[in-house]
Amino acid sequence: MEPTAKKNTVSEFSYMLQRQASDDSAEVNAFDDINSLVKRDQANQGKPAETLSSLPQASFNYINSIVGSGVIGIPYALHRAGFGLGLFLLVIVAAITDYSLILMVRCGHLSGRFSYPGVMEAAYGKGGYYLLSLLQFMYPFLAMISYNVVVGDTLSKVLVRFVPAWGSSMGMVRFGVVLVVTIFVVIPLCLYKNVSRLAKASFLSLACVVLILMAVVYRLLSGDYSVVPNTPESWRFAHSDLIPAVGIMAFAFMCHHNTFLVYQSMQNATMERWEKVTHFSVGFAWLVAALFGIAGYCTFRALSQGDLLENYCWDDDLMNFARVLFSVSILLTFPIECFVSREIVRTQIKRFYSHEVVEYDTDKDPSHVTGEEDDRKSMITTLVIVFSAFIISPYTECLGPVLELNGLLAAIPLAYVLPGLAYIQLSPHSLFSQEKLPAAGLVLFGTIVTISGAAILMPNLIGDCRTGIIMGYCKDDERALNGTFFVASTLDPNCATDKM
Repeated sequence: MEPTAKKNTVSEFSYMLQRQASDDSAEVNAFDDINSLVKRDQANQGKPAETLSSLPQASFNYINSIVGSGVIGIPYALHRAGFGLGLFLLVIVAAITDYSLILMVRCGHLSGRFSYPGVMEAAYGKGGYYLLSLLQFMYPFLAMISYNVVVGDTLSKVLVRFVPAWGSSMGMVRFGVVLVVTIFVVIPLCLYKNVSRLAKASFLSLACVVLILMAVVYRLLSGDYSVVPNTPESWRFAHSDLIPAVGIMAFAFMCHHNTFLVYQSMQNATMERWEKVTHFSVGFAWLVAALFGIAGYCTFRALSQGDLLENYCWDDDLMNFARVLFSVSILLTFPIECFVSREIVRTQIKRFYSHEVVEYDTDKDPSHVTGEEDDRKSMITTLVIVFSAFIISPYTECLGPVLELNGLLAAIPLAYVLPGLAYIQLSPHSLFSQEKLPAAGLVLFGTIVTISGAAILMPNLIGDCRTGIIMGYCKDDERALNGTFFVASTLDPNCATDKM
């Protein structure tokens, strides 16, 4: 490296270290959802900024950001890839995610812009910024669609447990559940002004996931589902559907939009301390995902579905409680995803009409707009986004394809491709140096998985996939719900509910 370049890099690094804890380090045009949400809401209410986090606190915040609804699909991912190869892929995806999270903060130091959009704009100008904005909109929007699928699947089973006669019209029950929840729960939460309180309550989602994991492990150890039959596909080491499995796993580990929030919240933030936090957090998240995957797959094996809770019998009250917990977790997360999508849309509209950089007021939450016109625009944008997700969600009743689609088209580019490209552009080292080669490998891996995955998934995205059925090993459910479809034990779980 030339002396001048090295001196400039060191100067930028030292300068940025001195301003880690400053709220002003968030860049113009850079919208980090939870970061802007919490800090601006505090400023708007005249409250002092949160104290900086210790390493254990930062690790917990990061784990809370990583572990979410995506873990429910890990058993299905193990089925798609094969049990042995799937567990190996889970380790690989976790390791690659760990590296990419560290790489993002390095890019922040190199660019002097401590936000994901700021880094991309510094590296690739407006083109990079708009590409990231598109992907940042796609990821939460597709997540909202998957949340509708999950809520419809889970709560409909709980309702049928109390009103068995509804079991003969599961399609209508599922649609009605999503409609009622959208109108009376989702929309009021998404229009709620003080959304940061929902963000701070997100630890409840983590608690719900842990309780669901305990229920899944208990059902495995109790042997209540020992009647689930083995098939020739049950314990195969490897299958050919590696790419869709990687997409589901990447969705489960996706947390890059909160990276700079956690980093800037740390006491004495340095790259060494950040690496420790990242290693521990991703390692713990991998442990939770692996436990979900192993316990779920060992219970249902080749019959594992995209939404693991779909495998459990409808009269299983413990798992019905788990279904309610999962729905609560989803509903606490939904407004945050909607907030991200809404603010990205509003930002792009402002930039388009003003033809200049749009700067958020760092003294207030952008959701706390003033004036009737801004309130009306915000409400209209929110309603359009929420109802668009509602209208699209009935086109698929299977969670697996939605997780695969979001993982392949949004999560993998956001988590692997763009951080690698940003580092390659910002780092002064040569492309074939030992510093850049891992980043180039990250980009190559993400690009291959995204392109090949899209080619595989798109032709079969909307298939004959149904959830208003009873698994063949749930005989009591079958007798209790006359007229409801049930699935034979030889079900092909590639689309886990596609045969009767």
